[in-house]
Amino acid sequence: MTERVKFKALVPQLVVPDVVKAAEFYRDKLGFELIDYFLDPPVYAMVRRDEVEIHFGKGDTAEVKSNQSLRRGLGHDIYIIVSDIEGVFRELTDVGVEIVEGPVKRVYGSIEVTAKDCFGFTIVFGD
Repeated sequence: MTERVKFKALVPQLVVPDVVKAAEFYRDKLGFELIDYFLDPPVYAMVRRDEVEIHFGKGDTAEVKSNQSLRRGLGHDIYIIVSDIEGVFRELTDVGVEIVEGPVKRVYGSIEVTAKDCFGFTIVFGD
């Protein structure tokens, strides 16, 4: 029997009207490092913080389609598991990131902070 292939990472891509603005928000407000921009003007960008990587692709229009708008305020666009939820909450509030909710303990045991990025995408940080 052959060994099962290991999945090593999941990298979400958000479609945004301005990849530079998105990458700079994640760098300046969420503590990510910029990996690179692609083409000039940029149509793609990648950021990383620790083991979490997020990509941004330039959309054809200025319209942003968040899961929140597609599901009438339900769900999230990205869920990031962190080692210190109170520390994340402090980081976010210190730099003025819009906090939607939290920290709040969920029925499934996780403590979560829900925030919005510069394009309205919903990011949930959980422990």
